[in-house]
Amino acid sequence: MKAAVATPEGEAPSLEGGGRLLVVRFERPHAVLSWAVINGGRRRARAVVWRQVRDDELVPGVDPVALLAASLGESSEETVGLLTSRDVSTFDDVRLASGALSARCVATVGLGNALAAGDEPGPLRSVGTINLLCQLSRPLSEGALVEAVALAAEARTAALMEARVPSRRSLRAATGTGTDCIVVAAPEGPGGETYVGKHTRLGSLLGGAVREATARGVRRWLDERGIR
Repeated sequence: MKAAVATPEGEAPSLEGGGRLLVVRFERPHAVLSWAVINGGRRRARAVVWRQVRDDELVPGVDPVALLAASLGESSEETVGLLTSRDVSTFDDVRLASGALSARCVATVGLGNALAAGDEPGPLRSVGTINLLCQLSRPLSEGALVEAVALAAEARTAALMEARVPSRRSLRAATGTGTDCIVVAAPEGPGGETYVGKHTRLGSLLGGAVREATARGVRRWLDERGIR
């Protein structure tokens, strides 16, 4: 008998708000860790929302938190909110599974703000961020949530370096953008995973999903601009 595969619980991403909101809802509450604009840090969440913005919406004096909160409305209490200038319809949704374990990465990729870690700080550029939702099928300990964020960041950077994306400031190999955000989500519940590093099966699935989703987004960005 073939073993059932546990997949991350959640709907397929949907485009809402006139196509300017990308929404992923979970079937049950998840433990979430991120540095998102809305509800960053360690949170309990039922959804993650990307809000696409235009340059003229984020002029000096505009509060990005208030702008995003207005889009989320009353649903913001258990929603993690992200901002991006990237067309949210360009998202990629990659799921990998092995036996009863699986990992998923939903990614939007913009590289106009590509930078290398250690570059000198400077002004922001538009259309320039990588936003990742990394959803796992198993509950995670507090430490494993942190480890998953680190692993996802490593996989994102590997995808950029494989594509030889240069920093817009130093021309060194870009390791991300100046405004990236990573959201890790895992179902709440007992008996969670203590570790999710590269020596674990779940960590391998997570790294693979993030790497592939980011690589697809990078290729699309470069193809749109005739760079490859």
